[in-house]
Amino acid sequence: MGNSALKAHLETAQKTGVFQLTGKGLTEFPEDLQKLTSNLRTIDLSNNKIELLPPLIGKFSFLKSLVLNNNKLTALPEELCKLKKLETLHLNGNHLRQLPAAFGQLLALKTLSLSGNQLRTVPTQLCGLRHLDVVDLSKNQIQNVPDTVGELQAIELNLNQNQISQISVQISHCPRLKVLRLEENCLELSMLPQSILSDSQISLLAVEGNLFEIKKLRELEGYDKYMERFTATKKKFA
Repeated sequence: MGNSALKAHLETAQKTGVFQLTGKGLTEFPEDLQKLTSNLRTIDLSNNKIELLPPLIGKFSFLKSLVLNNNKLTALPEELCKLKKLETLHLNGNHLRQLPAAFGQLLALKTLSLSGNQLRTVPTQLCGLRHLDVVDLSKNQIQNVPDTVGELQAIELNLNQNQISQISVQISHCPRLKVLRLEENCLELSMLPQSILSDSQISLLAVEGNLFEIKKLRELEGYDKYMERFTATKKKFA
């Protein structure tokens, strides 16, 4: 991509606060963007070949949305965690194995998508994020859901297409969790905490494609209570 084309994109971004450059084969984060650290609200560099997010990402203090789907990121810099206004972070289809230690400092974060990475567990850093609404961890390599999940504030948690065979009973204590997606995992029915049905806020539980038949789920104690929540929610949105 030529310099003149990049320059045109930068000029537009300066006016709009949005820098979008997708599917251009970029191998690195455009250094020239640092001229716009105080302008940019949105950066979208999806469908490129970026392997590294430079520390200068921490300078975009007004950034609300960062989208880097389908790149080649293997790690994220700690500096990312300085983005105090960041509300949306999409990193689907990369090679991430973990999140920075200070990730819990992204206090404005509402939507986090990490589908199609190489995470092996639900990152504990997510538990401190009070405004988190939607967390997508589908298509990773997660094998179990640890006790810390009970502190997660999300409304929707997507864990479809992982390798989950164990879930902590603490998941039923998530204060705001309404939608739990666990399709296509390795769950035996006996490993699904019954308190999810009998004693949680969850009103949509998606568990198709595990190691049990859905009709067996309906025989569990607490299923009636779950159906009450399910139906009430359905009526609300009908």
